[in-house]
Amino acid sequence: MQINPGRMIVAAALRRIASSFVTAVLIACVAGGPAEAAFPERVIKLVVPFAPGGGTDVVARALAQEMAKDLGGSVIVENKPGAGTIIGTQAVATAAPDGYTLLMGTFANAVNPSLYAKLPYDAHGDFAAVSLLARSFNLVVVNPASPFRSIAELIAAARAEPDKLSYGTYGTGTSAHLAGELFKHMAGVKLTTVPYKGAAPAITDLLGGQIHVIFTTVASAASLVEAGQLRAIAVTSAERSPAFPQLPTVAEAGVPGYAAEAWYGLYAPAKTPPEIVDRLNQSVAKAVQSEAFKKLSVNEGLVMVAGPPAQLDGYFAAEEARWRQVIKDAGIKAE
Repeated sequence: MQINPGRMIVAAALRRIASSFVTAVLIACVAGGPAEAAFPERVIKLVVPFAPGGGTDVVARALAQEMAKDLGGSVIVENKPGAGTIIGTQAVATAAPDGYTLLMGTFANAVNPSLYAKLPYDAHGDFAAVSLLARSFNLVVVNPASPFRSIAELIAAARAEPDKLSYGTYGTGTSAHLAGELFKHMAGVKLTTVPYKGAAPAITDLLGGQIHVIFTTVASAASLVEAGQLRAIAVTSAERSPAFPQLPTVAEAGVPGYAAEAWYGLYAPAKTPPEIVDRLNQSVAKAVQSEAFKKLSVNEGLVMVAGPPAQLDGYFAAEEARWRQVIKDAGIKAE
């Protein structure tokens, strides 16, 4: 049999090409592929389901700034308020699962499934947890001229004269509202609920003596407490706060097991690739160590967490169960 030298040369060349192709594919696989290596290639949008200027907006803007430094790209905040956070939350639920549209989740995400008969998204199935960013709490505040200097005294007075004492709320299903409802339920007391359109008018009436107590956010009351215009008698968190170490928790002051926390968590749309979720999670962990977040821990009363995605999933499930029962027992419905 005669061997054709030309065919041998062609065959050898084809083998070299095939070998080079296989090598290139293997290198690409080991490197994680061009798409992963390039993330982020464009602007990341962080959706805040509240109007600008509130506590969630402040935290989101600090997060966006710090994550942009770490990721080497732009991270912008987009405010989409309305319908008790549903509008902004739905916008993320229906976004492409590519890591470029994120949600700043809050207390509202855990209570809305119980407040509304039907939501335009699945609070669990339509989102991928990225990280529980931080936990916060409310302050239990009274007028400085009030006779109440402790939770025990407040409970005793409420039991002595049911429905005579009143507490101010602002927004159905907000932390200020549900913290008070949980207190009523667990302490076995009756307080008259007085609704307001915001923290400012509620605090104004507290200062004027029209209501007796508010379970309000740190941001809305801390400066007034420091100035002596309000008296704080407890914090609603499970543990004492480093920002107010002198204040007992509601639990240790007379209502064992009580805890009502606000929180911030970062979410992506469901089916976002795990490697992108992991990259975002790492970025959050770095962000909360920054000077910007150290200031927020004091000004907003935040306790930084920044754990793995599974931690946010577990925390969310526990919060949803806790508030579902409170909302059901109190007969609360969305306005």
